[in-house]
Amino acid sequence: EVQLVESGGGLVQPGGSLRLSCAASGFTFDDYAMSWVRQAPGKGLEWVSAISWNGDMTYYAESMKGRFTASRDNAKNTLYLQMNSLESEDTAVYYCAKDVLRVPRYEYDYWGQGTQVTVSS
Repeated sequence: EVQLVESGGGLVQPGGSLRLSCAASGFTFDDYAMSWVRQAPGKGLEWVSAISWNGDMTYYAESMKGRFTASRDNAKNTLYLQMNSLESEDTAVYYCAKDVLRVPRYEYDYWGQGTQVTVSS
């Protein structure tokens, strides 16, 4: 079965950095685009970033642009999100999600369980 397992979350001070990972299994990882989506406390889902099947094309929400970098290692079936210059507003549960197409359609058929990121001094 398809599994997406996020890791790398934790507590970080404002201005700090974290690198999230998403280990994928149960499907042909390099046939699909992937996204990161987050949910802040009491808020709805917010799209963060997307990456094409081979990593050649990446997309970011405006507030993340220049701070966050999505990447993937298809040989390891792993998706990454490098987060720099973190702000308190970045506090959220971060999910990886499998897109239905090779390039981002922003439609997801599988989600991970999420990893908590807390930005606080």
